[in-house]
Amino acid sequence: MEDEIEIKEAGSGGVNPDDPSTWPDIDGPAEAVVGSERILNQDEIDSLLGFDLSDEEASERSGIRAIINSALVSYERLPMLEIVFDRLVRYMTTSLRNFTSDNVEVSLDNISSIRFGDYLNSIPLPAILSVFRAEELDNFGLLTVDSNLIYSIVDVLLGGRRGTAAMRIEGRPYTTIERVLVQRMVEVVLADAKLAFEPLTPVTFTLDRLETNPRFAAIARPANAAILVKLRIDMEDRGGRIELLLPYATLEPIRKMLLQQFMGEKFGRDNIWEGHLATELWTTQMEVRAVLDEQQISLKDVLDFKVGQTLMLNATPDSPVELRAGTIPLTVGRMGRRNHHIAVRVDRPLSPGAAKAVQRIP
Repeated sequence: MEDEIEIKEAGSGGVNPDDPSTWPDIDGPAEAVVGSERILNQDEIDSLLGFDLSDEEASERSGIRAIINSALVSYERLPMLEIVFDRLVRYMTTSLRNFTSDNVEVSLDNISSIRFGDYLNSIPLPAILSVFRAEELDNFGLLTVDSNLIYSIVDVLLGGRRGTAAMRIEGRPYTTIERVLVQRMVEVVLADAKLAFEPLTPVTFTLDRLETNPRFAAIARPANAAILVKLRIDMEDRGGRIELLLPYATLEPIRKMLLQQFMGEKFGRDNIWEGHLATELWTTQMEVRAVLDEQQISLKDVLDFKVGQTLMLNATPDSPVELRAGTIPLTVGRMGRRNHHIAVRVDRPLSPGAAKAVQRIP
């Protein structure tokens, strides 16, 4: 038959099991065919089994690395973030056109999660790093302006000709004029960020300082997770990138708001649930205690209590009685009798915490 394979004996030019030099090469690109079946080479087998990863990718998928990276929360779990940054892009497009008097296009490249230390090590220098403070969130954020955008902004604001590439002089520090112009642009971006967060929650972003060394712009620990937003700014033949970094610690106070599925979710009201809650509250049983007097006694005296022992209270028939729900003071009243029952007449409106100021009559 044509599909049969002739196997030669060892020593006659065939395959010798004891001699590796006579073994066939199965690692090469050649494909062996036996009958109508195709034998896969080693590369194809590794590809099917998922073993064709590079050393870097293999280390990323190793057990320890997987456990470390599992602590990172994907921004996709915070649906409102993408809406906020889309609004930021629209606001920046308008405000930067007014700022530069030029045709500016702002686009959102991507949103990703990254560790703060990894981001600082990946910043292409030279660049200007703007540290800003989120007042209501009581934390900081970082805004990075790359070198291309810095020279483009300076060129546009100082009347550079269109159609010519911005001149870049590497290896020198930024001048005062360049820093001032970039600071003005950063303030415009932070004002737009405030407007973007406004429908969600009021947040005021205030510029704290400008840095050129990433080590001086550390606002979080290197292992802390953060949200990185990359924005592309194009001004005809000029432009550059702005990167906005917000640590998760900064977003934690508004995390519940960022978990909303849509912008109007926080304004929605469930009338059925409100009516049900009000009905149940009216029928709820609550224990109220009337406190006549409180004294501080040593533990030794308490342990010496005997059956039938009398404790003297610093209270008189006219002393105010404090009404409490658990440990929360509600109001005060006067003790008396009504229809053969001991009663308390409330003297003040119900106000939790107001009864603490009552001075007892000795």
